[in-house]
Amino acid sequence: MVAVVDIAGVQHKVSPAQKVFVPKLAQEAGSMVTFDRVLLVADDTGVKVGTPTLQGLSVEAKVLGHAKDDKIIVFKKKKRKGYRLRRGHRQQYTEVEITKIG
Repeated sequence: MVAVVDIAGVQHKVSPAQKVFVPKLAQEAGSMVTFDRVLLVADDTGVKVGTPTLQGLSVEAKVLGHAKDDKIIVFKKKKRKGYRLRRGHRQQYTEVEITKIG
């Protein structure tokens, strides 16, 4: 079984027992979270597509922990003006394990 679910504005293709990095969630590690914006479900019987979401279906996941991505350097410069700006950014993610679809 495969589902496409919208998590914090990002679409993920998930299946049971899969680990996925999603944008940072407020839940603590070890807690369960439910995503109810299911856009598509495909299994042995066929494919169901929502308009825009499927009613009555949800995806349950367990929060494994929080992590940060590698640092990205943002550098701005205007030539001949003496303007230089260097900033770093590390995107924060939450690792979840999909436990149940349906």
